Amino acid sequence: MQIQEIQKTAAPQVPAADTPGRNGQFNLLRWFSLGSFFIIAAVALGLGYVSTRFVVDESVERDSMLTAQFIHAIGDGEIRHAGITLERTMGEMLDPRDENAYPDVDPGSRAAARIEFLDHVEHLPDTLLAVVYALDRTVVWSTNPKMIGMRVEGDEELDESFEMKELVSTSYHKIDDERPEQMLLREPKYLFIENYIPMFNADKSKVIAMVEIYKEPADLVERIQRGFKAIWLATALGGLVIYLGLFWIVRRASMLLQSQQKQLITNETFVALGEMSSAVAHSLRNPLANIRSSAELAQEIASDGAQRNIGDIINQVDRMSRWVRELLVSLRPMNDDYETVDLVLAIDDTLSAFDALIKRSNVQVHFTPQACPPVVSQQVLLTQILNSLFANALEAMPKGGLLRIDIEQPQPGDVRMTLSDTGKGMSKHQQQMVFKPFFTTKQGGLGVGLALVKRIMERFQGSVELTSQEQEGTRVCLNFKVATGGDYGAQHTAGRG
Repeated sequence: MQIQEIQKTAAPQVPAADTPGRNGQFNLLRWFSLGSFFIIAAVALGLGYVSTRFVVDESVERDSMLTAQFIHAIGDGEIRHAGITLERTMGEMLDPRDENAYPDVDPGSRAAARIEFLDHVEHLPDTLLAVVYALDRTVVWSTNPKMIGMRVEGDEELDESFEMKELVSTSYHKIDDERPEQMLLREPKYLFIENYIPMFNADKSKVIAMVEIYKEPADLVERIQRGFKAIWLATALGGLVIYLGLFWIVRRASMLLQSQQKQLITNETFVALGEMSSAVAHSLRNPLANIRSSAELAQEIASDGAQRNIGDIINQVDRMSRWVRELLVSLRPMNDDYETVDLVLAIDDTLSAFDALIKRSNVQVHFTPQACPPVVSQQVLLTQILNSLFANALEAMPKGGLLRIDIEQPQPGDVRMTLSDTGKGMSKHQQQMVFKPFFTTKQGGLGVGLALVKRIMERFQGSVELTSQEQEGTRVCLNFKVATGGDYGAQHTAGRG
């Protein structure tokens, strides 16, 4: 089908809403993608870090609390088991240098209670090292015999633990070579937990001994590691889902803004052209009508040679009048009234109107009418569409050819009409520009035919597609919506009268 060629008066093109940085325009989609990615990543990392620290701190504190409660329970149990008065505590029994410090306690019972208590401490699970400090910071007992008798000075954590009144003080860290008291019996695989468990006097007003336990709870470490993996995986997936969801929303918004922007530019262009073209067209119609009338009168009395020239004048006037009509129709505002139109009858009417031109052009038409549901359109505008497409097809085949019309239903609710010819076809560049207003490939053409076709089809929720090969022909598909009583019952029905 011969359609349209470039004219510099075409409507101005503006960059799309998501076109990168062209003409200094803000690129919403790109900046949102970068900004939201870094913000969500930062928030996710922060949440992941806070969550993992919370899990570790809570798990370690819970384990330390249980250890401290167990140590105190053992001490109280051994005091009762040794028959020592309940006015004494295990903390007062731990320093062997003070065997005679409490006259009311039998030295043998005191030693037995201390030995049983330390045996339980030594066999605590996951223990790396256990140390008992006297009030003067001297190691009075340890699972590492080399430490017994060592006096630790300048250890702030130990001093603070002696001053505090809490049940346990805990921390987790790596081996510190500068701390001589960390003489562990074996090297930990990961981090280890250091517990300071104060041993009080009878009225719990003073810390008189300190039990220090270094632990590497393998089961707890494994649980913490599994918790790390679960937290970071959930954080990563959550951040990804949020990012993709927001990206999809903004992308849809960007596409909608782009579509509305193009529609706004198109509408403004049509309004401006409409005001200008309407004035020009109305100024031309009367002179053209006078020229045609005068030519017809002159043709009646003119000689044979002059009649041929006068006939050319009439043809050119008719062509200019057709341009004026097309221009006015293409720029006229369209209403949104839907009609149920019989597509087959509309095609038959158009073929009848073009019958003489089809025969003169030596074009064969293949069209087999078949049952087809009514479509959503307007009778007048559908006729305008078909007239434009048929005229283009016939002009593309001046030496004859084949014009084929097919109707099908690709899916329920849709009807597709395909119009194909065997004309000279179009290049890829022409196909890209074919629906632009005032683009034409015909000498003397106006360039509003297919632009009007596209505008009308989209107005009625349809679409138009065009494919072409040079020297092979052109194929145009019109996709209509099927008119249903539920959707368009309020609209009036147009048919063949």
